[in-house]
Amino acid sequence: MSGRGLEVVPSARRLMESLRDIGYDLPAAVADLVDNSLDADALRVDIDLAHDDHGGWVRIADDGLGMSERELDEAMRYGSSRSYRERDLGHFGLGLKTASLSQCRSLTVATRSTVGGPIRVRRWDLDRVARTDAWELERLGVRSAPREALEPLEDGTGTVVLWQRPDRILGTRRVDGEAAARRLEGAAEEIGTHLAMAFHRFVAGEATGPRVALHVNGRELGPWDPFARGEKMTRRLRPQVLALEHAGDTHEVAVQPWILPAQHHFSSGEAHERAAGPKRWNRQQGLYIYRSDRLVQSGGWNRLRTLDEHSKLARIALDIPAGADDAFRTNVSKMTVALPDTLRAPLRALVAGVAGSAQDVYRRRVSAVPDRHGVDEPRSLATSESVGDQWPLLVEVLEDELGHQPQTLDRVLVALANLRPASAAPAAPLG
Repeated sequence: MSGRGLEVVPSARRLMESLRDIGYDLPAAVADLVDNSLDADALRVDIDLAHDDHGGWVRIADDGLGMSERELDEAMRYGSSRSYRERDLGHFGLGLKTASLSQCRSLTVATRSTVGGPIRVRRWDLDRVARTDAWELERLGVRSAPREALEPLEDGTGTVVLWQRPDRILGTRRVDGEAAARRLEGAAEEIGTHLAMAFHRFVAGEATGPRVALHVNGRELGPWDPFARGEKMTRRLRPQVLALEHAGDTHEVAVQPWILPAQHHFSSGEAHERAAGPKRWNRQQGLYIYRSDRLVQSGGWNRLRTLDEHSKLARIALDIPAGADDAFRTNVSKMTVALPDTLRAPLRALVAGVAGSAQDVYRRRVSAVPDRHGVDEPRSLATSESVGDQWPLLVEVLEDELGHQPQTLDRVLVALANLRPASAAPAAPLG
């Protein structure tokens, strides 16, 4: 005869403190909350950071559907049991809490689900939990709630996530000093750069559904396109579809390779600098893996090859197909992805070919001017029709002569790369 089961509740203090180190950095933590906003059909998300005598606060406010009282209580529970739609960006039932409390010691969530309806407010306070060691979620009235959590909900529906006492952002600095204020300014820049990358399809209106506006400290973000598609010398290679067998199902994995231009083939120095990305050129090469149009991995080769200066122009978009999340094992913070074993061999072969083409462009053996009539082969205007095999030597000489004038060098090289051969003129008559 078996004994009765015993319910063992984990220590609130120990578990909540331990989950602060689950792997989020600041930009990823904010991005996780933006995921929740998009799942709530928000069309606008405002991220604001402000400094005050207590260290300051971070606020993520959206104009989405908001939550009922039951939904709010469930959302604040660790390991919430809400059901997810196939294209929802949320996945584990942990993000709101773990992402937020990885950065701060007080998390307040306010929400309104009907215009003119009640505003509901809940709070997790780590210092309170440390004192009581109890899973006691605070239920606040609007009179006792922070005004920063209520202001965005005055005129409509939506949800506000407010972080106070942001210890992980400010570190050990004096929270009321100028250094703390500068740290928050720098944090806003980091967040904006990351969101412009992670949600570039949503911001550009390329994702399924309406376009989404993201604002950081009042500034609307533009999309950061990893593939520099606005550059006429970017090469779009033929798209591929790889078969993935997993758990008895067959999925189709869409793969789109791109070769970015070499430095002097960019339209400007500023365009080249922007295309370098948050992690800079070498670390931005590789796979760009998307889940429901949201970028979850930006660069890296996932052990298919090593980072190489000569292949840094290769970037490959890969979309995780619906229903195949388990095969890719995305982690809770949505910062790492594991490639399925059955996908590694065909992907390794594809990557080798793309990297080889990128190395050719890097070494200037072929022109980066694309054929506008197709996606497979570059037109060798500069290298084969104008200056031919002398192109590498010409670039080397110009770099020696004009290296101290980079903007002039850029203009000369771009002009030469686009130079079309003059038609042979008839010989002038003698006499």
